[in-house]
Amino acid sequence: MKNLTGSIVFIRLFLTSVLALGSWHAHAQGPNLLSQAALILDAKSGEPIFAKNANTVTPIASITKLMTAVVVLDAQQNLDQLLTVEVGDLDFLKASRSRLSIGSELSRREMLQLALMSSENRAASALGRFYPGGLQAAVAAMNAKAKSLGMVNTHYVDTSGLSPENVSTARDLAVLVQAAQRYSLIREYSTQPDQYVQIPATGQTLHYNNSNALVKSDGWNISLQKTGFIREAGRCVVMLAHIAQRPVVLVLLDSVGKFSRLGDAQRVKTWMETGEVLALPRPVAATKKGARSGKAKRGKVVVAKQRRR
Repeated sequence: MKNLTGSIVFIRLFLTSVLALGSWHAHAQGPNLLSQAALILDAKSGEPIFAKNANTVTPIASITKLMTAVVVLDAQQNLDQLLTVEVGDLDFLKASRSRLSIGSELSRREMLQLALMSSENRAASALGRFYPGGLQAAVAAMNAKAKSLGMVNTHYVDTSGLSPENVSTARDLAVLVQAAQRYSLIREYSTQPDQYVQIPATGQTLHYNNSNALVKSDGWNISLQKTGFIREAGRCVVMLAHIAQRPVVLVLLDSVGKFSRLGDAQRVKTWMETGEVLALPRPVAATKKGARSGKAKRGKVVVAKQRRR
């Protein structure tokens, strides 16, 4: 009987250990992500919590605009000066659309707000053109700032991020997020839910929303964010957020699917708060006929044209 009792106790301890090991292993593996490169960083200690291809150099799309804002603010230009959208601000590379028509005038402050919050490409271009010395000087300042921060795998060629030659790594972008969070205006403008701007020449009032829907979510506490998308970069997002009661830098790059970067962010949040590894969504296959008509199986719509942000 004594041997039987000892065996039962041993089996219980063994099963408990196996379950605990399985839970630890799942947590140690990290969350399931659609993003091809990712980094989760403890913002206080600087220690990585999870990394996936964090040193892979990849196009970063409109994440570029974070550095644009940094160098514009470093230059201490008058934020109330009016900037005019000109032909040089049009996107001849990707043919992205904008509601800021040629001749539109906004203050530098409003251009910064729209570039950071709504990823407005013409606003970011105008900020570069009106930089001391012009666009070329602005890009040079961005690359110099990256070098001074130790972002050795980062290179910029424009202020909007429309060119795929704007490249970086998840690790470098975590450095940029930590540098950018020192600017109160970048924190404020990037997390603003929406913004109304008036165009004096036409009398129009334009309403812009934040390109990151998570800033409006009650479940998130985001101090700074920036989204990005061009075809070569995939869906990208960087954030400084409080997750599991601590500040965390989150970098997610090169994800496929309109909502995939936000889904990845939610999977990271769940994993950090509970240890649960959420499954990835099943891909929805589109038939040839459905693809032509803009429809996929199960009634889902395939969006033919997407804004670059």
